[in-house]
Amino acid sequence: MSEHLHLTPHSRRYLRAIQHSLDALNPWSETLVLPLPGSPRPTGDIIVFTGSFNPPTLAHLAMLKQAYSYTRSHAPMHLYAAMSKQTVDKENISRPLFLDRLALLDRLMKRFSGSGILLFNRGLYVEQARAIRQSFPRVHNIYFLMGFDKIVQILDPHYYTDRDAALQELFALAKLLVAPRGEDGPEALQALLQQEENTRFVRYIEPLPLSNVYREISATNIRNQDAGYTQAIPHEVWRFMWRTRAYAPPLHTTNGGTIDVYAKRVRELTRLLGTPPS
Repeated sequence: MSEHLHLTPHSRRYLRAIQHSLDALNPWSETLVLPLPGSPRPTGDIIVFTGSFNPPTLAHLAMLKQAYSYTRSHAPMHLYAAMSKQTVDKENISRPLFLDRLALLDRLMKRFSGSGILLFNRGLYVEQARAIRQSFPRVHNIYFLMGFDKIVQILDPHYYTDRDAALQELFALAKLLVAPRGEDGPEALQALLQQEENTRFVRYIEPLPLSNVYREISATNIRNQDAGYTQAIPHEVWRFMWRTRAYAPPLHTTNGGTIDVYAKRVRELTRLLGTPPS
């Protein structure tokens, strides 16, 4: 590991631009969405895949590939990954930095021509849809991409005071693309949508098939670096984890001390960017 973090002038400008956008995302202000610097401004029909991407996995990448194929067969349509400063039902993430996760996700999204990344200050889909409608009036249809667990949560009445009213508000703004994993995934989704209380919303929810091979991939197992975790991540993610040790404990030195490699990275980024990174 090198003693200092070396960034080209272009990389510094790029990271500063991302950090500037992150600084503008106050979760307590009005709903806000910003394209990541360098991402195209949303127009027409768009698919939005919101997640914490901690870290991006091959399952995330497979869902993005399926969604990208969907956009190609429904052109003109564009694909966006998205992250929010306020994520529903997620732990408070202190490392890796939001900045690092965004830069890594941006690298992966370069695989999909014409795609981009959106940044939100709110975590609820209805708030994100509202922000898109307010900020990008040339957007027509919004499709939120998600896995089966998320659609179960969205349709669960325990999350609402008035579920049907909340869902009506969401579906007035957006539709859902659901990628059910596993051999029984499509049948489970169909059974969920055919429940009496859900049938009125079926026309707003469309399945997006995903291979069974991604069923067992867990971001938690990857963060814990459990056995075989390298088989579940793209090469770019493995390289990031290896170089930064963002998910690894401090290294032990020969004199009995420890070195936190990622903490050193954060200090170096603060020095190079001139501001504490998010």
